[in-house]
Amino acid sequence: MQVPLIQLQCGVNSYDWGKVGKESAAAKYAAATESNQFSIENEKPYAELWMGTHPSLPSKDVETQRSLLDLIQDNKALMSPKISEKYGEKLPFLFKILSIRKALSIQAHPNKKLAEQLHAKDPKNYPDDNHKPEMTIAVTPFDGLCGFRPLKEIAHFLATVPSLRKLIGEDAAKEFEDTVSGRETSANVEDTQRNKKALQAAFSALVTKDKSAIATAAKELVASAEKEGENFAGGGGPSNGGKELADLVVRLNGQFEGDVGLFVLFYLNYVKLEVGEAMFLKADDIHAYLSGDIVECMASSDNVVRAGFTPKFQDIPTLTSMLTYSYAPISDQKMNPVDYPYVTLNRTAYSSSSSAILYDPPIEEFSVVKTELNGKGAKATFEPIDGPSVIICTAGSGSISVGPKTKQMKAGYVFFVGATAECILESDSESVTTFKAFCELSGKESASGAS
Repeated sequence: MQVPLIQLQCGVNSYDWGKVGKESAAAKYAAATESNQFSIENEKPYAELWMGTHPSLPSKDVETQRSLLDLIQDNKALMSPKISEKYGEKLPFLFKILSIRKALSIQAHPNKKLAEQLHAKDPKNYPDDNHKPEMTIAVTPFDGLCGFRPLKEIAHFLATVPSLRKLIGEDAAKEFEDTVSGRETSANVEDTQRNKKALQAAFSALVTKDKSAIATAAKELVASAEKEGENFAGGGGPSNGGKELADLVVRLNGQFEGDVGLFVLFYLNYVKLEVGEAMFLKADDIHAYLSGDIVECMASSDNVVRAGFTPKFQDIPTLTSMLTYSYAPISDQKMNPVDYPYVTLNRTAYSSSSSAILYDPPIEEFSVVKTELNGKGAKATFEPIDGPSVIICTAGSGSISVGPKTKQMKAGYVFFVGATAECILESDSESVTTFKAFCELSGKESASGAS
């Protein structure tokens, strides 16, 4: 039987929001694999490196040029029979590197039931029938808009950003304030349902406005941001200062002048992640990534429902009806990674503070381990798991071994490791960093990494 270690050739997407030329980590990683027939164009934006079996950009075996999908369908043991059966002989996750120069669309991803309906009705805009919960890990400093803010913050901005209040209308603003006042953090089920309906009404009142009204209001908003500085938006809310929000409005207006997203940001948490920090987004969670390089792992889907910061197809009726309208501080979405227990570090790795950290979201399709090996000869031996793994090296160099097979590993190299295989990573440089996405349906991967 074939040794279940396969070096992958992975494709990179060119979207307008991607970093340009060699500034893009996605492009540099794609170009690292010699057989990729890919060279970086200096003026072209490169947004996403895809690692997986999704038909839009499937990965291939470097040596044979067969698709990873073909290989795992031919040999069900590579995935494990249980996972092959459950996920239709496809990798359950899609692993990505994103290099973000400017804002992605304000978006959410449908749950499984809605995805099936949207795909059946409109396969051009919704290319598959799967849900898309996703996890983001910062490789460089990252910022984004993620989930609805606490209601008290939204009420604060409705009261202190005149152009926002005028745009959604006095009646809509007043109705929201009256409904949530005194109940913003109530745990009572009826209060929570009322609050969510009020938030849906106030958000829908904004995103359904016609473009000319939004453009006019945006000019007023940007002028206030440029003039007021730290006093903008009543000095900001508890989570963000006035100057921070003013700078954000000006920056985003430079990318998408007069866009509704300039106002949506007052409804959503503005989050910054430092290197190694992570957050998890459930299906139906609204978000917009703004800048940075990230590792992203998700259920294997490419469904996106958009409503701003994009020239692409926008489906505002679907977006406003599908969102859960859960509201919470960003701390509720940030993850708490834990030490990965099923790896053995050798003495060199242990004495140099090498680490293997588990990011484990509350779903079964995927988890991710970040491994940092410090010093030449530092080694990590991963116990076999009953499921597939995809590993990307993001910095440094070394080797990866499965059974008798050893391959060179350097930044940008991607490998598939089959089920039930022990995997050994070793550094031959001062430090090497890898990320491993994997799926195992039972047993070991039960440590909770979501706060």
